This record gives sequence, C-alpha cells and structure tokens, in this order.
Amino acid sequence: MAAPQRIFTLSLGSQTVRLAEFHSDKNGGLILWNYQTSELLSDPAADAARVGQTAIAVQELVGNLKAGGSSVNYSIPAQSVFTRFVRLPSVGEEKIEQIVTFEAQQNVPFPIDEVVWDYQLVTSNDPEKLEVVLVAIKSDLLEELNSAVEDSGARTDVVDVAPMALYNAFRYNYSDVGGCSLLIDIGARTTNLVFVEEQKVFSRSIPIGGNTITAAIAKDFDENFTIAEARKKEQAFVSLGGAYAAPDDEEVARVSKMVRNTMTRLHAEISRSISFYRSQQGGKQPDRVYLCGGSVGMPYMREFFNEKLALPIEFFNPLRNVSVGGSIDAGSIGKEAHVLGELVGLGLRSSSSCPMELNLRPPSVIRTREMEARRPFFALASAALLLILASWFYFFHHNAKVQEEVLAKLEPKVSALEALQKKFNATEAQRKTLQAAAQPLLDAVTERDYWLRLLDDLNERLPKRYIWITSISVGSSASTASAATPARRAPARPGAAAAPASKPTLVVKGLYLANPQEVRIVDEFATALAQSPFFSIDLEKKNIYNPVRTTQNNTEWTFPYELQLPLNDPTELPAPEATAP
Repeated sequence: MAAPQRIFTLSLGSQTVRLAEFHSDKNGGLILWNYQTSELLSDPAADAARVGQTAIAVQELVGNLKAGGSSVNYSIPAQSVFTRFVRLPSVGEEKIEQIVTFEAQQNVPFPIDEVVWDYQLVTSNDPEKLEVVLVAIKSDLLEELNSAVEDSGARTDVVDVAPMALYNAFRYNYSDVGGCSLLIDIGARTTNLVFVEEQKVFSRSIPIGGNTITAAIAKDFDENFTIAEARKKEQAFVSLGGAYAAPDDEEVARVSKMVRNTMTRLHAEISRSISFYRSQQGGKQPDRVYLCGGSVGMPYMREFFNEKLALPIEFFNPLRNVSVGGSIDAGSIGKEAHVLGELVGLGLRSSSSCPMELNLRPPSVIRTREMEARRPFFALASAALLLILASWFYFFHHNAKVQEEVLAKLEPKVSALEALQKKFNATEAQRKTLQAAAQPLLDAVTERDYWLRLLDDLNERLPKRYIWITSISVGSSASTASAATPARRAPARPGAAAAPASKPTLVVKGLYLANPQEVRIVDEFATALAQSPFFSIDLEKKNIYNPVRTTQNNTEWTFPYELQLPLNDPTELPAPEATAP
C-alpha cells in the first residue's frame, strides 16, 4: 500500500501547538513541506480553559495549512498519559493479550473501562521475561482533546504519546548511533527522558519544565505568571556559576540564578533516573545526551548539562534524514529543529513502519471509521434488497395464478384426507391416555438411579488435582436450601398452600488448593459441568450458575468456592407433610 502524498502531524503541547505538513517520497522518506506554531496562555490558572484554547489554536493552524478534511496524526503530552514499563513472564503468543490485559487492570490507576489504553512489546535484556510499554489515558480527557482536533475539520488517524513519537524520530534519524543515548526533552510542564539502547527503550517524565522557572520568577519578583513568562523569554539564561562573573544587570543576574537552581533540581532528578534505569531496567550508562524541547533553546543550557553530566551533549536534530521543501527556509528551520521531533515521529507513522506503533484512538473515532468502512457494503446491500423485492413481486404475482389452478384440483383430495385426519386424532387421544397412565411407572424406573448417575457424572468432571468437593445440597434459584429441601415438589395435597415456583439447583461447595492455575481451576470445573446432561449452564452468562470464587493469595493454602448448578431434569421428591396448626 502506497504511503499518502500529504501527511499532517499535530503536537498538542501544554503551552505550544504545532502543525506540520510532510510529503512522502517514493522510498517512504519524509519531506517537511510546511510548518506553523501557535502559542497558548502559559498561566497554570487558565488550565480549565486549556482545551478550549487548544481547539482555537488547532482550528487556526488547520485553516492556515488548508488541512481541513485531511487525516492527521497527533501526539498527547506525557503528563496527560499514564505510562508504565512492565516485565512479564515469558508466555506463548496466544496468551500475551490475556496477561497484558490483566497487568493493565492491575497497573492503570483508573477503572479499565474508563480509559483508552494500548501496549507494545519491547526488547528485554532477560530472555525469560517479556517487557511491555503500557500507556493509558482517561476516556473523557481523550474525547475532549479529539474534539478539539476534529472540530477543526481534520480527521484523526493516529493518536500517539509524545515521548514515543520522539523515540521513533530518533531511531529514524540516528540509526547509525550505537551504545546508549539519552534524549532530554524539556517542555513547559515536564521533562521527558527517553533512554535508547540498541532495540531497547525506556522513558520517564519529571514534573520540572519551563513553567517551573516561570513560577520561581513570578514568586521572586512578586508578579503574575504572564509577566514572569515574558521576563523569562527576554532575560533568562542558565547561570554558569562558579568563577564566572555575574551579569551587570541585577535583575538578569537574579533570573539566571533561578534558572540554574531549577536546572540543578532537574539534573538531580535526571541522575536518579539514570541510576534507576541502570539498576531496575538493566540498562547501561548513557554514552551521550541529546537535548530537545521548547526550553532547551535557553542560552548556556548545553554548557550546563555538559558540566553536570560530563557527557557529550548535542541538540537533537530530527531533520537529519528528512528533506526540507515547499515554503520552508532550510536555514531558519534549523534553529527550531530541536522542537520538531514529535512532528517527525508522527509523520513516520504514515510513511513507513516504526519501532513503536502505539495508537490511543478514542472510541468515537473507531466507531466512525468502522461505519465508513461499512458504508459501501450498505449501499450494495440496499441495491441488492431492492432487486430482490422486485424479483419477489414478479415471482408471487406469477405464482398466484398457478396456485389457484392447483388448489382447484386438490380440493376433492383434501376433503378425503380431512376425514382420515379425524380418525388419526381419535387414535392419538387414546394413545395419550394410555401413556399418561403408564408414565408414573416409566418415571419410577428412570428416577430409581437418578442421583447415583448425577453424582458419578459430577465426579467424572471434577479436575483430578488441586480441587475437591466438601458438600452437595439441593436448593433453588430463589435461595440456597439445605439438603432436605426438595429439588422439585410433587403436587400438593388438596387444601395445602401452594409452594412458590422456583428453579431447582444443585449447590456444590468445596475448596481448591493453591496451584499454578489459581482460581481458573474453578472455571475449568464449571466449564466441564456445562457439558453435563444433568445441568443447564450457559458459560457466557455466568450469573446463571452464580460462582463464588475466592481469589488466591499468598497467606492461605486453600480457598472456598461455591457453584449453583441449575438441574436440567431433576427427579421429583415428595412434598413435606403439612404441620397441624
């Protein structure tokens, strides 16, 4: 399948929205054709209106680049997405989906039905372990962001996470770089660390960014956030400290020291993250560092990290293997290349295969795409239906005449057969009378060994290990009864109160031993019982057999369970004698 000619990518930052247009060449490469940026209000107090501001910015950018009606790949900032790298025991491919779903339910800090989540297997240093990157976002937040995108006229195709889009851009542009590389993406609210080592990847977000510096300036100068942001853009640089002379301007010196203090805090968190990556993820010490993000353009940022990390420091260039064309000035775009990593990574999702292909498309988009895919089939089905209706009309109109002729010939034969039918009916009535008289005797023969056959069948279907039955009683679906309660009452004696109707059940209680299958051994037992002719069990509607299953833990050896099994054709038991008042 050929890659699309025009590819639109959108980065939804917390302070900046960027939209880029790429063209794909015949070899699957990218050409940056157009690019625009829109700034949002940076004041955290305006967070309630952030989605509305984003919608306005996206609409403006889509209109400027004439992207209305086109598909767009967009990324969500890391602070809005829950990301977890999970190590799992090595299992067969058919069980990966099941075990990852279980881990998602355990790790995602929200009910799983309230989030949109995705995962991808990544390379692990331990061959006996699977490593999975798991991402999730609240469904309502994702739908709000997606509405901001689609209300502009664009159509959602891929929804990626910012650090993973950055990772794809790095792999594409720096495929020749070996060892361990660390990308430090300093944004407005967070700093994203992406460790890249051979085919291994690990990311972590630190809640320190450009807004942290702005907040410190606002507090120190006792001014609002907007003015402090303007002061930062005008005066801020990373103080070199030590023996370097301070600036002559006192305010500039104060700002530069606040920037250095914030960067020192960030360096401490980066050092802890490197130690965590090496000790817990089995990674290596980074050989080099690449800086990217909106805040790394601050003067002396590279020198600061070079001093603190004692590693080679470069600015990340996502255009290293990407051509520049259209109205883009190759000289000027180079000054902004360090903020284009996400846009390039998103563009690669539509032009070639990527090492990380997460997609958090919201349910509304999935439903819309499914309906669009079915629309041609609906049109064909409608045309076929009209043709069938026309054929039926002709067929029935023609056959009506034929039927009238045939009925006229059959009427004498029908009269003769009706007389014969009356004789058959009389004989059938006599047969039913005789059968009703003989039925009690037939039932007695059948029910003589009913319970013996039922218990034998129950024992045959019980798993051979780790589980046993402690009690069996007869009850009803309305309430659990003791063993003395009848499964199905015989007709009540004249004058006795009518017993309430209830569905007879067999109540099986027991214990299962701690085992590798855990509580699934109870489900295995229930699955086997569903094949029994004695019980009426629908496994797809588990409430029919009301399982009570105690989840296995590490503190006990045995765990109780209970199954209420509806009897298919229970034997009758005599009703109890009425007690005299």
